Amino acid sequence: MVEAKIRLYLGQTLGEGQTVRLDADQAHYLFGVMRLGTGDALLVFDGVSGEYLARVADAGKRTGTLSVGVRTRPLQPPPDLWVLFAPIKKARTDFIVEKAAEMGAARICPVQTEFTNAERIRRDRLQAHAVEAAEQCGGTFVPEVTELERLSAVLDAWPRDRRLMFCDETCAGAGLGLDGAETGPWAILIGPEGGFSDTERARLAAMPQARAVSLGPRILRADTAAVAALTLWQSRLGDWS
Repeated sequence: MVEAKIRLYLGQTLGEGQTVRLDADQAHYLFGVMRLGTGDALLVFDGVSGEYLARVADAGKRTGTLSVGVRTRPLQPPPDLWVLFAPIKKARTDFIVEKAAEMGAARICPVQTEFTNAERIRRDRLQAHAVEAAEQCGGTFVPEVTELERLSAVLDAWPRDRRLMFCDETCAGAGLGLDGAETGPWAILIGPEGGFSDTERARLAAMPQARAVSLGPRILRADTAAVAALTLWQSRLGDWS
C-alpha cells in the first residue's frame, strides 16, 4: 500500500475510478501549501462511503483534479451521540467543536441558555473546524454543526428515545451518575460559563430522559468540561468501552 500522509475531506460521494475536480481552496492547500504535484498520493474521504487512496491527476494554481483509487477503509460512524454546548469565547468555542469531532460526536449543537453571552455564531466556520479535526484525527465521518438554538426550544422538541447526560456543576464531588445507564441514542449538555439558571436546572431535572452527572470534585471551565464529559461517556457507553 502506498503511504499517504495527507488526508482531505471532499464534500461529495466518492467511488473507485472516479475523477474529482478540486475547488480553489482545496487546490491551494494541496499544491500551494502541501506542495503536492502530479502523481502524488493522498487519502480522501467523503463522510458517507469511507476513505480512498487518490492521486493528483492535474495540479493547477486555482484548480486541479484527483483520480480516486481503491477504498482503504469503510465509513466508521461514531456512536449516536449529540454534544450540546453554550458558546463561549471564540477560541474556546473552536476548541469544543474540534475536540467533539475528534472524540466521536455524531452531531454538535450550539445552544443559547439564559446565561449564554454569545448571541450568534458562524456555523460555517465551526463546520470547517469539524472537517479539519476529522482530517487530522483519521476519522472517516464529519459531524454536523447545527445553527445556534435556544435551549428551551431544543428541549421542547427533545426526542423521547434520546437520553441526556446533563453536566450539572452543583453535583461537583458527587458520583458520576451513569451507573446502570444503557447504550443507545444519547446527548451531552455542557452549560455556559455562568452555569444553568434555576429554571433550566429544574426543567432538566424533570425530564425523564435526563441524568444529572458530576464531572469530579472541581467545577470545570466549559471547554474542559466538554472533554471530560466526552471521555466519561465514551469510556462507559461509547466505542471506547
